[in-house]
Amino acid sequence: MKFKILHLFFLISLLKISAQQAATPSKVVEEALIKKEQLTQTSLVKNVAFKNIGPTVMSGRVTDLSVNPEDPTEFYVGYASGGVWHTNNNGTTFNPILDSSNTQNVGDIAVDWKNRTIWVGTGENNSSRSSYAGIGVLKSIDNGKTWQNMGLKDSHHIGRILINPNNPDEVIVGVTGHLYSPNQERGIYKTVDGGKTWTQKLFVDDKSGIIDLQCSPDNFNLMFATSWTKDRKAWNFDGSGHNSAIYRSTDAGNTWVKVSTEKSGFPTGQGVGRIGLAVFNDNLIYALHDSQFRRVPEENDEEKRGLTKEDFKTMTNEAFFKLDDKKLNGFLKTNGFQEKYKAENVKQMVRSGNVKPIDLAKYLENANSMLFDTPVIGAEVYKSEDGGISWKKKHKGYLDDLYFSYGYYFGEIRVDPQNEKGIYVLGVPILKSKDGGQTFTSISRENVHADHQALWVNPKKAGHLINGNDGGLNMSYDDGETWEKLNVNSVGQYYYINVDNANPYNIYGGLQDNGVWVGANNAREDKSWHQSGQYPWKSIMGGDGMQVQIDNRGNNVVYTGYQFGNYYRLNLETGERTYIQPKHELGENPYRFNWQTPILLSSHNQDILYLGGNKLMRSMNQGTDWEAISDDLTNGGKKGNIAYGTLSTISESPFQFGLIYTGSDDGLIQVTKDAGGSWETISKSLPKDLWVSRIVASQHKKERVYATLNGYRWDDFTTYVYMSNDYGKTWTNISANIPTSPVNVIKEDPVNKNILYLGTDNGAYISFNQGQNWEAFSNGLPSVAVHDLVIQPKAKHLLLGTHGRSIYKTDIAPLQKMNDSMRSASVTLFKVKALKHSSSWGSTWSKWFKASEPKVDVAFYSNASEEKNIKVLSEEGVLLNQVKVNADKGYNYASYDLTVTKKGRKALIKENDSIEINKAKNDKYYLPIGTYYIQIGSQKEVLVIN
Repeated sequence: MKFKILHLFFLISLLKISAQQAATPSKVVEEALIKKEQLTQTSLVKNVAFKNIGPTVMSGRVTDLSVNPEDPTEFYVGYASGGVWHTNNNGTTFNPILDSSNTQNVGDIAVDWKNRTIWVGTGENNSSRSSYAGIGVLKSIDNGKTWQNMGLKDSHHIGRILINPNNPDEVIVGVTGHLYSPNQERGIYKTVDGGKTWTQKLFVDDKSGIIDLQCSPDNFNLMFATSWTKDRKAWNFDGSGHNSAIYRSTDAGNTWVKVSTEKSGFPTGQGVGRIGLAVFNDNLIYALHDSQFRRVPEENDEEKRGLTKEDFKTMTNEAFFKLDDKKLNGFLKTNGFQEKYKAENVKQMVRSGNVKPIDLAKYLENANSMLFDTPVIGAEVYKSEDGGISWKKKHKGYLDDLYFSYGYYFGEIRVDPQNEKGIYVLGVPILKSKDGGQTFTSISRENVHADHQALWVNPKKAGHLINGNDGGLNMSYDDGETWEKLNVNSVGQYYYINVDNANPYNIYGGLQDNGVWVGANNAREDKSWHQSGQYPWKSIMGGDGMQVQIDNRGNNVVYTGYQFGNYYRLNLETGERTYIQPKHELGENPYRFNWQTPILLSSHNQDILYLGGNKLMRSMNQGTDWEAISDDLTNGGKKGNIAYGTLSTISESPFQFGLIYTGSDDGLIQVTKDAGGSWETISKSLPKDLWVSRIVASQHKKERVYATLNGYRWDDFTTYVYMSNDYGKTWTNISANIPTSPVNVIKEDPVNKNILYLGTDNGAYISFNQGQNWEAFSNGLPSVAVHDLVIQPKAKHLLLGTHGRSIYKTDIAPLQKMNDSMRSASVTLFKVKALKHSSSWGSTWSKWFKASEPKVDVAFYSNASEEKNIKVLSEEGVLLNQVKVNADKGYNYASYDLTVTKKGRKALIKENDSIEINKAKNDKYYLPIGTYYIQIGSQKEVLVIN
């Protein structure tokens, strides 16, 4: 009977996947948001406070800016997954204003400055692998204190919002639509009643959304929009199509006409990619086109020097044998072949028939290299001087080194409102032209991150620019010649975090496009570092920062790297850096490495390192030498321009060396119990084809293992969480009451075997009963994607690595105490931390500063929502003070300021006439050195002040 029920459950799950791959209806989104809100309100841990500990200086990806036209020192900035922030002091400080909403994923911001109404299109408009879906259009009339969802909940990604300056209830929205699947809720939508109702005004097809939407500065009736046909899969991205085009409207978006026709001069056809627009006036419009048409091969009259990869694709054995050894060795060395491959022995391998000349080309090719090898035209700037009817390319040749092969990631162009020939093109660098696009110069400078996503050009002050990029914000007052960095917001996009055992312990983490950083967990996150010039966090790796492993015999040896398996062994003490990516053998297919390639140091021997490609690699000597201890542990990959069919997670049991689990990006979970001697697939009963985001071997029970699956790359937002107590032979669904959201990480508590922690794309959760039901964290924690979490066992801290709001920390010591007796007791009081007495309590060294006021946190668990009286008692039980709190059912935290009443002071002096309790400068009396008791009901805990 049990088997039949389990079989039925998985059948339902598979049907659910099939339905949701086609679309995620707005009703599903709405139900998930309601469920999350209800769960938050009733959560036993809703009072568990999280503190954001930064870092800030590396920031995260900016998607849009909205600047007050009357006062440019006030503006809003939207981050891809870090919310919306507001400044009214020119970027000196910012306040997050989207935290009360159900998402931090931002595509576009539009502000009605006259009426102070903010519109946010949620879901980033880029189509990156880390572009997360939104929940529709949000609106606020109180500067972000509250938000109302105005609909379009199945849009997922929104490209642009326009507000009629003469009628704030008239709003036009360009919807990009789903990232990984077709959907109908895309195109151009319009409301004339402030978002109560929407009408679709332009629908191209179910794969083509609107990526840009602009109106003439002085004529809201005249609008231009660009459609973008794209097809993104986990293994391939096609960013062009016949229906990528430019449209025009002359009636404020009610009707649209395609103007990029074959007669217009603008490219048409399958190779048309993303298009960005800049409108100077009714007649003059610029367009930035990511052309995916192939380049015409150039004739090269110069004598060819050296060998290229392409030479070997058609080379015969005879021609290969005739190659000059010096020339061949030069090719092998230049292209990073393993040192054992020299001209002489490679020729011998070809003679023996073990390899062919073409294998030298294949040795160098993987999905990432093939992407960069793609010979497309790339960025082009076009101009229309007749309102979009005809277009002309403005420059000769190619705008190389602007997009490389990632044109889909950019596509923004701006025109200076004071100079019709002054344009700015955003890409990896940012380019400026003062002659209408005929020639360009770079204004990327020191202090400015690459990958530019947003730019505001001051219409009233020449040269004043605000730039948003993958590394945050910059401001210039000299047209990009020099820039100031405005990174004060904690909006880092972490993929992975880890901790060491130092005192104080350090946190390590890899960030989207911002490298790998390390810093002390208690580092001050403020501007005081400007005084010393030493930021408390340090960069130890560039690129897109990935996983980190720290040798626990110290914290000097660290393993980390950047995307697609490019890992290093670092010695942080000496600065030594050794590249350790495993290399396949000549004649083998290249290993496939995930964007977030997993690595793992064995808990049994810190010299043993595991790394997952499509095979599991093991090094017995810190990454110096490698051997594959498996065959391909995936479904074999798929043809495309993105590495796929790769391992995504590795876990080794702390109970047994060589009891290892792996999970792949294409849905396979494997186990070996003999260090790779044999492998067994244990995911056959689980939903198919999904990304295995985590596989975790239990530290409490040898046979237990946890798995989380993530369907985001199928636009499937179902919550997949499983537990097995028999090495994965059978699985139990433990997603229980978690609101619908893709799952990124699961972790066991190291102390309490019943506690699990979980991170999804919109928050963090805890279960006190091994996943039978879950409680939502929320205090101080917005609805942000939690990509990783780690526990520092000695400090008893839970750290959340978020993809958009950097790192959060909380104390889990009280949570680890949860048991059956706590659930049944009316109140449980937890240990109170000892304090060091200070004579400065209640005092200040200058009248211009606030007095130093101490406090101690009193944590307790209440079985009911009711008022509690916290008493402070002397050693002899005399009441010294008391605090009344309205407790919620669950965990509660009260703050006691260490003061005593006048009556309590007299009682203490009576108990011990040798002590002095003098009034502090703030007219309060404070507890002297001694031992005291905190009491709630019949529960008592000692408070020591020494």
